[in-house]
Amino acid sequence: MPNFGNMKEPEKKSPTSRLWIGIIILLVGFLSPLLIPVVLATEWSTGVKSVISGLLAFGIPELFMIIAVGIMGKDGFNYLKRYLSFVLRKYGPPDVVSPLRYNVGLVMFITPILLSIIAPYFGHKVGFFENSEITIMIVLHVMLIISLFVLGGDFWEKLRGLFIRRAKIDMGSLKK
Repeated sequence: MPNFGNMKEPEKKSPTSRLWIGIIILLVGFLSPLLIPVVLATEWSTGVKSVISGLLAFGIPELFMIIAVGIMGKDGFNYLKRYLSFVLRKYGPPDVVSPLRYNVGLVMFITPILLSIIAPYFGHKVGFFENSEITIMIVLHVMLIISLFVLGGDFWEKLRGLFIRRAKIDMGSLKK
């Protein structure tokens, strides 16, 4: 049997150049859907535009994620995960929020959903909506995302419960 008694455990250092290269590739992948308008503005055929736009939206980001993790390695990926987890916990939404903040968050959450359901049917009857439909939809999507942070961590758990088949509501907590 070999003597492993004098071997040292590898040090847990923060990765450097491989980590940064992986982060850059990860960011390029996440930002690749922003090139879709550039592709649509070209003189290419509709089929080519569709394929490239689809890849920019659903294929390239995932491929770049795999490449980035491969370059970072296990240590680099774990380091990045720990760092992002620390930042999100530090700056993320609190678990419990005030009733006023919760109500404002609910309005911010429900408004974009209702308007995006109603807009295809009645948007043409509202003059300003017809000319700036994309801008309004982007604003509503951003509002929906911000509302999740305004509503707090308890709402995230409620939202997560929607996707768990056996999730139950504690009826005792509803009587407060």
